[in-house]
Amino acid sequence: MTDLLTPAHPPADPRERRPERSGSGWFRAVWRWHFFASFIVVPVLLLLAVTGLIYLFRFQIEPLMHPDLMRVDPPGGAVAQPYVQQLAVVESAYPGSTAVSLTEPKDAGSPTVVSITTADGASRDVYVSPYGPEVLGSLDPDTTLSGTAIRLHADLMTGSRWGGYVIELGACWAIVMALTGYYLFARGFKARRRARRAGRTGARLRWRHGLVGAVAGVGLLALLVSGLPWTDFWGAKVQTLATERGTSMWSLDHGAVSSPTSTLDESLPHSHAKDIPWAQQESEVPESTPPGDGERSVANVDTAITVADGTGLRHPMTVALPAAGDEGGVYSVIGYAFDAPSDEQTVHVDRYGGQVVSTYGFDDYPALAKVVSQGIGLHEGRSLGIWSFWGSALMCLATVFMCLSGPLMWWRRRPRGGATIGAPRGRMPVTGTPLLAVGLVALGVFLPFFGLSLLVVLVLDQLVLRRVPGLGRWFATT
Repeated sequence: MTDLLTPAHPPADPRERRPERSGSGWFRAVWRWHFFASFIVVPVLLLLAVTGLIYLFRFQIEPLMHPDLMRVDPPGGAVAQPYVQQLAVVESAYPGSTAVSLTEPKDAGSPTVVSITTADGASRDVYVSPYGPEVLGSLDPDTTLSGTAIRLHADLMTGSRWGGYVIELGACWAIVMALTGYYLFARGFKARRRARRAGRTGARLRWRHGLVGAVAGVGLLALLVSGLPWTDFWGAKVQTLATERGTSMWSLDHGAVSSPTSTLDESLPHSHAKDIPWAQQESEVPESTPPGDGERSVANVDTAITVADGTGLRHPMTVALPAAGDEGGVYSVIGYAFDAPSDEQTVHVDRYGGQVVSTYGFDDYPALAKVVSQGIGLHEGRSLGIWSFWGSALMCLATVFMCLSGPLMWWRRRPRGGATIGAPRGRMPVTGTPLLAVGLVALGVFLPFFGLSLLVVLVLDQLVLRRVPGLGRWFATT
């Protein structure tokens, strides 16, 4: 990535004489940015595309891998048992555990899923046949194929911000790479077409790389931008700024838990309650009213689902259960909104009397949170039904193709002998093009990781590469 802005201009190597050179010096300068950006972008994008594809198909993959847990054969004439009984068999099978949430079966052949915290503090998803009721078994959601994929997708399975920073750095440069790719596609279109018609070596792959990139670039930019709210640096800073101004990128519902089930289902309202200073918000925390002397508590999880059903919530519902020792806790019943973020709705039900304490849904979100919620739906391939799903799948496959075809094109054209990496030579006229300079500064401010990393590159270029001839030749700076 060195010397992106001011490489020198030695006599051109005859091997580098290609039709694109006749366009302008801009072409090769932009190509140089595109080339060096790939060193960061390709590994990150390849990882994000593959793990994203796995996560996208999680509802198809996981039942195939765990059919004994995720499929149920309904006995003839059997009737599903109350959820309170299903919770009881889970507590019996896992002594000392605490049930965190319960998700209804998707259909007659699916189990109830109860997420628990075991006596030793571990998280597990317990699968229950509603017809026994009978515990079928349990999984650690983070160790499934989909759970592993989403943890890689988020922070390289490091469990720390540094893994997230690496992902964010690659995503920021991927935006730059997509923008430079469109410039290369437009300016080099005729030259690539001539080369393909002439049957030149590698011309067909370059043609396909450009066409696929032109189509996939829009979707890739949409995925990258919609993923920024999750990032550990950009997302956290923007959320802080939003909170200081009385708004939020996320749901402001105090009762709703962000993803109360497992990594296998991120379709629930993303409240990110742990990351938001609720004291600065005006909405009230929903609380139950303990019964008075002589009064009797009649509500349970079945009551909560029945009450929520009466308000029009969509099935299958997920119920975030109140903690055993939290007298003010409520049943937070979250309606199914996988295919429509605008349908996100939570009904909070009193754990004693069974009445509705409060409701909170998409219409109550701050304007910024509505935009982010719709962006998340697009990012996860669920906002527009089957079109969104297959669109995201194709974007992942196209990204994999781009990440493989790009290095392959370099491998075919690389200089023999190992004296140089074969980077394109070109000089970006920043000083003579104020608009370009302003654009770079604006992009660096909007994407701080891009701006900071670019400054590091330039410092290394001036203080190291230009003073070490061997490195200068290798990176084509001298």
